[in-house]
Amino acid sequence: MATEEAEKEKLLPRLRRKYPWLDHLIRANEAFTERYGNHYAAAITYFSVLSVFPLFMVGFAVFGLVVNHDQAIIQNITKSINDSVPEGLRDLVMSIVNGAVESGGGIGIFGLLLALYSGIGWMSNLRDALTAQWGQEKQPQPIVKQTLKDLVALVGLGVALAVSFALTALGGFVGHSLLKLVGLEGAGWANFLLRVATIVLGLLANTLVFLWVIARLPRERVALRSAVKGAVVASVGFVVLQQVATVYLASVTKSPAAAIFGPVIGLLVFANLVSRFLLLITAWTATAKENERKVVVPPPPVRLEQSVTVQRGPGLGAVAGAFSAGALLAWLGGRRKS
Repeated sequence: MATEEAEKEKLLPRLRRKYPWLDHLIRANEAFTERYGNHYAAAITYFSVLSVFPLFMVGFAVFGLVVNHDQAIIQNITKSINDSVPEGLRDLVMSIVNGAVESGGGIGIFGLLLALYSGIGWMSNLRDALTAQWGQEKQPQPIVKQTLKDLVALVGLGVALAVSFALTALGGFVGHSLLKLVGLEGAGWANFLLRVATIVLGLLANTLVFLWVIARLPRERVALRSAVKGAVVASVGFVVLQQVATVYLASVTKSPAAAIFGPVIGLLVFANLVSRFLLLITAWTATAKENERKVVVPPPPVRLEQSVTVQRGPGLGAVAGAFSAGALLAWLGGRRKS
């Protein structure tokens, strides 16, 4: 029994040496755990649910002013948002989006302050979590300076998300318009190619958002080149996560608790899954070989000191010399007498 356990313990190191991707994944999971990834994900989940409606409300108010309240553009954007969440949450998300669109024109001072408070709190926790996963230490800063930086990061992320949704919506709209223009809207192969192009464009848009999040939101910015691989993996993984969350939420919403709390449980579950996924991808990116910090320990300094020994009274050599001289004189005196 002990031999089998010892063989199992030796198996994992062998597999890690043989498969670098497995070693990288294990190192990422260890870093995620050591850097309190689960705790940070819980904090991000809380602030995500708290701030989702105020942020949508302010976001659509600003977006409506930018596009001059063009309903066609707003509908395309809302459709892109709806396609970004699992099927079990689409009714809830669409109700939030529709409420935000309707009340966006009259958010008022109270709504703006609520959105700023919840949004900055969400961004602050997100930036702290990403900073920790990169192995960086949060440097103490004045609260006003840190709040302004979090506000700028929140606006930047909002712009990145808006561009992502706009690219996806614009790609589908332009594609369908082109098919109608050339008379291929009924061709199956043309619609298939359009669908593939829309998926590729969506992945590209998601990659840009994840690249911004992984590389620019930590307290200390990292090189964009280091985060490209993580952003690509995150973009593909997010699509897979959507499908997994759809199946998982279908089982969760059938529980007795779901009958009481409704889709809010589904929103909490999905927000937590996305938070954990994002932090794990960041840890995976930070633990890549090219991003590991090489710590060079300098040798201890060499101290050259002159050693001076000061003795008081006769030393050992003087005592031995005096004793030898006395013995010699005594021997000579004894020979004279004889």
